[in-house]
Amino acid sequence: MLIYSVAVNIENEIHEEWYEWMTEKHIPDVMATGHFTNYRIYRLLSPEPEKGLTYIINYECPSMEDYERYQIENAAILQKEHGEKFGGKFTATRSLMEML
Repeated sequence: MLIYSVAVNIENEIHEEWYEWMTEKHIPDVMATGHFTNYRIYRLLSPEPEKGLTYIINYECPSMEDYERYQIENAAILQKEHGEKFGGKFTATRSLMEML
């Protein structure tokens, strides 16, 4: 099992709008690709970010093939949509981990 992890630091002024959009639109769109079996969303408490709020979304992915297909077929489109909606008001870091 792989974990595709996306950490997003979002400006305080828009974090509520961002969170609502993520949980009602973006995350359901990611899950609808069929490449992930589950997700969890967290808010980072420590270390406290220097500015804004940091959220981490972990998507469970059954195989490297599923992850690679997501990257090829879906990631750019979904990331572009996120950037167009909240551009300049967030930073994102993505990583891939193996569950042991």
